[in-house]
Amino acid sequence: MPPIIKEVAPELAVEKGVSEALAAARKQLISGVAYDLRLNIPAQKTAPIAVTDLVSFTLKDNRSPVQLDFKASADHLHKLLVNGQPVALDHRNEHLVLPAAALKTGRNVVEIELTAGEQSLNRNDDYLYTLLVPDRARTVFPVFDQPDLKATFTLALTVPLEWQAVANAPVRDSSITLNGRVPGMKTYRFATSDSISTYLFSFAAGKFSRVSRTTNGRPMTFLHRETDPAKLRLSLDPIFQLHADALAFMEQYTGIKYPFQKFDFTAIPDFQYGGMEHVGAIDYKAATLFLDEGATQDQVLARSNLVSHETAHMWFGDLVTMQWFNDVWMKEVFANFMADKITQVSVKNSSYDLKFVIDHYPAAYGIDRTAGANPIRQPLANLQDAGSLYGNIIYHKAPIMMRQLERLMGPEAFQAGLQEYLKTYAHGNATWPDLITILDARTPADLQAWNQVWVNQPGRPVFSYRISGGHDQRYGIYVTQTAEDGSDRLWPQEFDVLVESASGEKQQVTVKMDSQEKGVRISFLPKRVVFNVTGIGYGVFPTAPELLTSTTKLNDPVARAATYVNLYENMLNGQQIAPLALLNAYRQALNLEPEELNLKLLTGQASAIFWQFLSPAQRLAVGPALEQDLWAAMQKNAAPNSKKLLFKTYQAVALTKAAQSRLYQIWQTEKALAGVKLTEDDYTALALALAVRDYPASAPILPAQLARIKNPDRRQRLQYLMPALAPDVATRDTFFASLHDKAGRAKEAWVTAALGYLHHPLRQATSEKYLPASLDLLQEIQLTGDIFFPYSWLQATLGSYQSPTAAATVRGFLTAHPNYNPQLRAKLLQASDDLFRAEKLVR
Repeated sequence: MPPIIKEVAPELAVEKGVSEALAAARKQLISGVAYDLRLNIPAQKTAPIAVTDLVSFTLKDNRSPVQLDFKASADHLHKLLVNGQPVALDHRNEHLVLPAAALKTGRNVVEIELTAGEQSLNRNDDYLYTLLVPDRARTVFPVFDQPDLKATFTLALTVPLEWQAVANAPVRDSSITLNGRVPGMKTYRFATSDSISTYLFSFAAGKFSRVSRTTNGRPMTFLHRETDPAKLRLSLDPIFQLHADALAFMEQYTGIKYPFQKFDFTAIPDFQYGGMEHVGAIDYKAATLFLDEGATQDQVLARSNLVSHETAHMWFGDLVTMQWFNDVWMKEVFANFMADKITQVSVKNSSYDLKFVIDHYPAAYGIDRTAGANPIRQPLANLQDAGSLYGNIIYHKAPIMMRQLERLMGPEAFQAGLQEYLKTYAHGNATWPDLITILDARTPADLQAWNQVWVNQPGRPVFSYRISGGHDQRYGIYVTQTAEDGSDRLWPQEFDVLVESASGEKQQVTVKMDSQEKGVRISFLPKRVVFNVTGIGYGVFPTAPELLTSTTKLNDPVARAATYVNLYENMLNGQQIAPLALLNAYRQALNLEPEELNLKLLTGQASAIFWQFLSPAQRLAVGPALEQDLWAAMQKNAAPNSKKLLFKTYQAVALTKAAQSRLYQIWQTEKALAGVKLTEDDYTALALALAVRDYPASAPILPAQLARIKNPDRRQRLQYLMPALAPDVATRDTFFASLHDKAGRAKEAWVTAALGYLHHPLRQATSEKYLPASLDLLQEIQLTGDIFFPYSWLQATLGSYQSPTAAATVRGFLTAHPNYNPQLRAKLLQASDDLFRAEKLVR
């Protein structure tokens, strides 16, 4: 009898990143993953962090090597034991390869001694925090870094004695180690965490203040570094209450109690994102949480939305996690979708429909109108490219799509479907097709066809209309939908149209767009037609020239907001409305728009038109009158928040010496116009605005502002920005050169703020030379920066240019790199869209 030959399973290639093939293979073979981590974090941020990483897992088949992901150099690894036996270190292409001979079927234990990789440890002088989304856990320690290999984490952190620490699980115990005259160390030992995806593993440690409260029966702990007594007094109560309200709403809506061991949060100075939904340990950008007397309604709503968004993630994303990052949009769309609903309940006098239009439509259109537009759901071959999937399509178009889906199904059926989805896949992973299957069973609509155009394809429709009839006083409005790219795609959706007769008679009709053309009966011959008045529809809607002067006469603030958006989109398309004409219309509206959120929308658009879509000659011609209109509107408006919005716009567009002198006097005396409350942050922004204008040339303003700032984190930020605003070109050149080094880009929020000033329209004569090098750095930034940084880098760099030479630089770069990374190419096309449009519109 011939010998039985044991078949050897094919060995997967060891390639950089985490490929979809590697992830799928590991999911088939590996289960029951657990990490036991011990980190020793010295006080000195340049000192190495010693780590012991104990990885346990069950292996179904041990015939092939197992790859752990570790994106750091091999010299970080010191010792490897597999099932108690020493094993030679085999580190290649960002993986620690465990040999098959050392593995066994069943339970395996791997012990690794190493120095932590620091790409995602965010070390500062007296604090640090992890930020590991989407595939950055592997930059710190060896790990199976894919979302569908959920694991438990048992963590011990040894930190300087005076430091606080927080992680996913509660602190089990702690101990102090003293070493003579050397400052002592404290070890926090955390309980074993819930089973979570690796990108959700988190800890923060440092000199933080700790505040613990029980609100609505929920114990919560908050770590922060804020020192402003006014911000603390005004913000702590709302911060805790907003979290409690969001938790209560989510428990009621989903029918599932909060599913994890604890609920804490930390405010991080200049955090890379608004927030990050780490299980039981949410991180936030501190500036968004801490508000003061000068806070506008928009800032209050933004804080509520942010808290609600991250809290909603505990269910959507953390409890049920996408199987692969091609569905990362699922967690984001539901977090935003729920946040809008929660804010409607938790913030008094908030308008859900108005806020929805203003928050989502301009941001979604800003990407979907471009040559780099991406679908909501995108393919992903390797997790190293997952960061490029994030953007305004998943954060803003997806909620619009989901709202259409809720309207199509009905709110009750939609909610029941989501509850079934969460209960079915709780503590596991799911895909968008999994959810669509559940929802499809609860509606007669064809969700598969609906899904194809809304989710799997980019772009937006363009609408036109005609009026017909007249015999026997019977009229109809016929709406036609075509794709902006010229294809015959159809976006099934509903929207509302307001028609008005010459005598003032009004009728609002709903258009259910389920075919290329749809007719709706109306009662009279209309003199004016206003599209999308309830802000439900998505696309480029027709606007009549008379709306330039009559939009403020629409009674409904949602109708006005949707019309402002439509006017701006039609201006960008170069159809009927010229930039200067729209700016002049907005100048008239400054005194007539009573709604604060709408005023923010139109002043933002006015500022963008002024700098991006007017020629320098037009700016000089219209600037003085625009300044006067803004100042007059500010004096006339009685609402403090609206006055402040108008002041900030005045500050943004100030070109004349008279306006700049007025702003300087306000800064110097710290006395604002009556009724306008300016805070330290506002005076810093005012100083920066004056500095970029080189005003006053005789007395640099920024050192004086720096002396006023007491908070050390805010002082460091301004110190970083100052060279980017220096009056001499050589200093600015040196600053830009520093961005070639990763260390110069460590604080990404500071970098993008600095770039905005470096490339300000008033500085472009000397800054346009930076564009080629900025584009050359993009791939490195994508590999070393966090998920939003590549697009933020491009937007801050290109966002205010309008010159043909700048456009030629971008086109030349694209031509010279025909095989450029497709996701980054799309980001570049998105960020340069306004530049290309300005090239055509500026006359």
